[in-house]
Amino acid sequence: MKLEIPPQVDAQLAGLRTTIGDAIRSRIAGPDGNTRMLGLINEEGPRWFAPDSAIVRVHGDASMFIGGLRALLLQSMHPLAMAGVAMHSDYRNDPWGRLQRTADFLAATTFGSARAADEAVARVRAVHNRVTGTAPDGRPYSANDPHLLRWVHVAEVDSFLSAHQRFGEQPLDQDERDAYVADTARVARALGVPAPPTSERALRDQLRMFRPEMHASKEAKEAARYLVLTPPLPMPARIGYSAIAAAAISTLPRWVRMPLRLPYVPVADVLVGRPLGEAVTRLFRWVLVEPEAESVRPDATTD
Repeated sequence: MKLEIPPQVDAQLAGLRTTIGDAIRSRIAGPDGNTRMLGLINEEGPRWFAPDSAIVRVHGDASMFIGGLRALLLQSMHPLAMAGVAMHSDYRNDPWGRLQRTADFLAATTFGSARAADEAVARVRAVHNRVTGTAPDGRPYSANDPHLLRWVHVAEVDSFLSAHQRFGEQPLDQDERDAYVADTARVARALGVPAPPTSERALRDQLRMFRPEMHASKEAKEAARYLVLTPPLPMPARIGYSAIAAAAISTLPRWVRMPLRLPYVPVADVLVGRPLGEAVTRLFRWVLVEPEAESVRPDATTD
C-alpha cells in the first residue's frame, strides 16, 4: 500500500527541502555554489575521471560531510601540518571560506573538465608556495614538502573512504576501494605527492608509516575543541552539525581520539555515533539531491 501525501503537505515539504538545501549549499559552497557547480558539469571537454568512476561515486555522496570533518581531525595529528594550518589559515574567523575553497577544489578535480582541474591544482600549488615557517617545536615546515603533502593526502583519502564505507549509500567492494585510491592518486601526483598509494592496502601501509610522527600538539587540541564543540553556527544548526561530529569521531581510531581528547566509548559509537551519521546523511541526500534533475555531462571522456 502506497502512502499518498496531500498536495499541500507535499508542497510544504518541498519548500522545507529547498530552504534547508539552500542553507547547506551556501555554507559549503558559497552563495553562488550552484552556479559554479553547474558550470563545471556543463563545460565541454575531457575529464580526469569518467562519470562511473569510483572517485565520482565517493565524492558525490553525502557521507563526504562526515569524511571532511574526520580528515581535518586526523590531519591535525601531524605537528608540522597543524602548524601550517594554525599559522597560515584563518580557520577560526573564516572557517566557511576555507571549507568552500576545499569544496571547490574537490568539485573541479572530480567533476569538472581537465581544464578546470588543472586550474584548481595550480591555485592550490600557488597557495602552498606561501605556506612556510617554523613550528612551535622549532622545526621548519613547508606546505610543498613532499612528505607533508603525502600525509595530508593519505589522511584525506582514508577519511573519505572510511566515511563512505560506514555511511555511504552504496559502500564499495574491494576492487572499487582500490579503484578509488588509484583515482585519488592522479590528483595527488598533480599536487606534487610522490608515489601516492594506488590501492587500499598501500593506503594502510602509508598511514602506518606516519604513526611515529603523530603527536597532538597544543594547536591540534585547540582545533579539535573548536571544530567539535564551538563551530561558528547558530544554535539550531548545531544540532545537525553535532550529528556530523559524532559520526566523524566514531570512525576515528583510538590513537587519534585519545590524544585529541575526543571521547572513546565503543558502545556509544554503535548506539549513538553511527545512527546519527546514518540519519544526517539521509537528510543531506534528501535536501541536496533533486530527484527530477538529470545529471548531464556533455563530454565524459577522460584525457
